[in-house]
Amino acid sequence: MDWLNYHHLLYFYSVAREGSVKRASEVLHLAQPTLSGQIRKLEEALGEKLFRRRGRGLELTPAGQVVYDYAASIFTLGDEMVTVLRGQRTSRPSRLVVGISDTVPKLISYKLLEPILRAEEPVQLVLKEGKTDALLADLALQSFDLVLTDAPVGTHVRVRAYNHLLGECGITFFASPELVERHRSGFPGSLDGAPMLLPTDNTMLRRSLDQWFHEIGIQPRIVAEIEDSALLKVFGHNGEGIFPAPEIMGPQIRSQHHVRSVGFTGAVQERFYAITVERRIQNPLVASITKSARDTLFS
Repeated sequence: MDWLNYHHLLYFYSVAREGSVKRASEVLHLAQPTLSGQIRKLEEALGEKLFRRRGRGLELTPAGQVVYDYAASIFTLGDEMVTVLRGQRTSRPSRLVVGISDTVPKLISYKLLEPILRAEEPVQLVLKEGKTDALLADLALQSFDLVLTDAPVGTHVRVRAYNHLLGECGITFFASPELVERHRSGFPGSLDGAPMLLPTDNTMLRRSLDQWFHEIGIQPRIVAEIEDSALLKVFGHNGEGIFPAPEIMGPQIRSQHHVRSVGFTGAVQERFYAITVERRIQNPLVASITKSARDTLFS
């Protein structure tokens, strides 16, 4: 039996509806080559060409029009199913599916989700980590109840997704005791030329730090750029450089990695968001996450 990949079908449906790969890639937060590749896979699976060029745009082939009509029915029925099920709920759901951007520190993710683990009624958590654009595409398919990120969905995005700010906090710089002794005095000027471990430039934190360094006129010596925040802390634990982290993680970082604080700045703020398809959150589990974050974690 041949299986239809519904992710590929969604990507095709979005391109057909938007009229171009470029506009659909902006809506889905996917790179254009990635989107084009997924549509080619759908065409190969179906054995039909679905689009043809018309000027600078695309138009559906006869086969593409048939697929589009079915896709429209499928996704409309899916939306109706979710609406009906939500209307029938009389108690808390027993399962919460969460997408977590790989730029969100794992300890922050745990702290945000901890209220669910402490709920009176047992709840099964399903957690999936990935790139934000791919998670948002799955959110549009109702694959997640929410997505946790460190950046809001831009206003240009036409996917039905809404930002719910969970909280914000300043940044503390941590290091091994030896590096702290050398660079604590005169902070933040003492960071000029200091060995630094930084997140990669695809994160909001890195972009904010680069701007702050420029504004105060310092230039750290970047030893490594590390995408995984847990790995970055391991490097810091072993004395390879000074590293930044959200202030609310301070007690755990000091305890787990045996490092100390070089200094704190409120000029750089890290923010965390819950992204949902609901403008006003109706899911009581998601609501408990946002309330706990605002009232306790980031208060």
